[in-house]
Amino acid sequence: MLLFKYISLHYLKYFFIILSALLLFMVGFDYMQYSQQLSSSANLLLIYLVYKTFYSIDMLVPLSLVFSMISTKILLIRSNSLVSFYALGYTRVDVLRPFVVVSTLITLIYISLHSFSSFARANEFSDNIRSFSQYLSPTRDLFFTYKGKYIYFSELLPLQEKALNVRVFSMKNHSLKEVLLAKEARYRDGAWSIKKADIITKPATLDFNSLGISVREGKELKILQGFRPKMLDQVYEGKVNFTIKNAFDALMLLKNQNIDVSSIKGALYKIFIYPLFVPSLVVIIFFFVPISVRFLNVSIFSFIAILSTLLVWGILFMLTELAINKTISSELGIIAPIIFLFLIALRQYRHYNIRKA
Repeated sequence: MLLFKYISLHYLKYFFIILSALLLFMVGFDYMQYSQQLSSSANLLLIYLVYKTFYSIDMLVPLSLVFSMISTKILLIRSNSLVSFYALGYTRVDVLRPFVVVSTLITLIYISLHSFSSFARANEFSDNIRSFSQYLSPTRDLFFTYKGKYIYFSELLPLQEKALNVRVFSMKNHSLKEVLLAKEARYRDGAWSIKKADIITKPATLDFNSLGISVREGKELKILQGFRPKMLDQVYEGKVNFTIKNAFDALMLLKNQNIDVSSIKGALYKIFIYPLFVPSLVVIIFFFVPISVRFLNVSIFSFIAILSTLLVWGILFMLTELAINKTISSELGIIAPIIFLFLIALRQYRHYNIRKA
């Protein structure tokens, strides 16, 4: 228990130091790059920096966990603490356990943070502040299909849960049957409510005996049950920075609509599967480190370990982006590499146990 507490405290200390340093670098560099484009309002500037910090945390937490493990292990080697622990009868698994437990717990907390829109959509909000001086910009000219109908919103305001200049086209046998025209629709009680609309109906047959096109007034109409404004904004604008709830809701709602949901699946895999590379990489690097400075050049090892971490992270990030953009399948781009790393880590662990036996 004393060993676990000692290593965990040093691991957490290095984690917060490294994460803070990387955050200051990334946010500071971004501010210097875009300071001329930002609003002069102190409130908007502060909100921009907060959202950019959230986005940086989203990017840097996995890297910081691995870097802090390397730093802690180097500390234990330089101070001869590692040799002392082994001399007292502790095994390499005992020393490894705090790294795996703490990194896994932080990774689970990191995953749970994606339940909150302010964290999951931080980069989108900060870009909106830089471009439009508001964190949630309206979506314009939104045209999509849902349950056999084609819907057009001239402007979608997710924050006000309102859509302007609504058009709903109903089809039958590949022919236009009815058009609903409304100035606005509001999201209320799980559906989009229209107080007043003009409904234009086309006759079944166009000939001299038909009555022609009819126009009637409709009141208190409801369309798009279950389609929340933020979900519309993200799904049909092609955005992939979903919160966990929005991604699950969109997946459940669209899976029977003949709509490609691979980007949504990719977003979910990125939230739940991608961060799990951290514990595996921690195990892999841990077993490559000798127990004493007499068996390695610490500077060279640190350089190789950091470079390898960046290389693995870069490859995983690239594959994740390719999967989200539907260039490759989500299973191949996200799940397969994480399983591959897990198998390598398991092989390292079993190899050490066999040698120990």
